[in-house]
Amino acid sequence: MQICYKEQTMAYRKIEEYDEKTTREIAAHIKDILRLLGEDVDREGLQKTPERVAKAMQFLTQGYFQNGETIVRSAIFQEPYNHMVLVKDIELFSLCEHHMLPFIGKAHVAYIPKGEITGLSKVARVVETYARRLQVQERLTEQIRDCIQESLHPLGVAVVIEAMHTCMSMRGVQKSNAITTTSAFSGIFLKSDKTRNEFLQLIGK
Repeated sequence: MQICYKEQTMAYRKIEEYDEKTTREIAAHIKDILRLLGEDVDREGLQKTPERVAKAMQFLTQGYFQNGETIVRSAIFQEPYNHMVLVKDIELFSLCEHHMLPFIGKAHVAYIPKGEITGLSKVARVVETYARRLQVQERLTEQIRDCIQESLHPLGVAVVIEAMHTCMSMRGVQKSNAITTTSAFSGIFLKSDKTRNEFLQLIGK
């Protein structure tokens, strides 16, 4: 008896693309840095490191080539909902612009619609878009708020970010348990203590 197996075609494929010229140039600089640090750049473990770092840096800063408002506007729906929409505990990974070391945490983003809502995943993508740049947490918090406000024109936006900065835990003051919290509000979240307090209670603050 002959058994025939039908070849399966992949329905989904994620492809990462990197600019070859940019990758080569970054890799050359990384190789020089490794050499200046006293490493043997020709030893086996480091031969492909410059290229890996070049690709990693392009991935971690891809937000420079993305537009948060475009992301939100790609999925706007008319909806007469006028209560709070909250997406909380959004994982966040960014690079501190002062030392280019990671800061890691979570973002809580809420808005109160004024006739229009956006897809929930778009809120998380806005966070990622601005996090994938060299950042300071204070600016990042305001950029997320402004993007949602200017794209949807809601009654108000609230953003809170909690993050651990490795530039504080790995070097300098070396305080590994320090958490930095930043907030930014607009519209009704600024004007109404009740609305702002509801948001803070919902995120456990």
